[in-house]
Amino acid sequence: FYRYFWLWIQSVMTGARVGIFDLIGMLFRRVDARTIVRSKIMAVQAGIQDEDLTSKALEAHYLAGGRVGRVVSALISAQKAGIKPQ
Repeated sequence: FYRYFWLWIQSVMTGARVGIFDLIGMLFRRVDARTIVRSKIMAVQAGIQDEDLTSKALEAHYLAGGRVGRVVSALISAQKAGIKPQ
């Protein structure tokens, strides 16, 4: 649980808002919590304030076999290009 505590501290300090119980739940669902937290941090630091981009949504995408890091990078690139999501 030491690893999850540090991930939680990172998410709190950056404003990504990933809860400690969400991180523990990821352990039981076999989701790579580091990927989810780092992707969420990237999105928050890039200024993406979308309510649909939650840790649960990223986790669901991960469980569906998606590449969470690439999706968040694409969202950041689209935002920088001025493309508005519909």
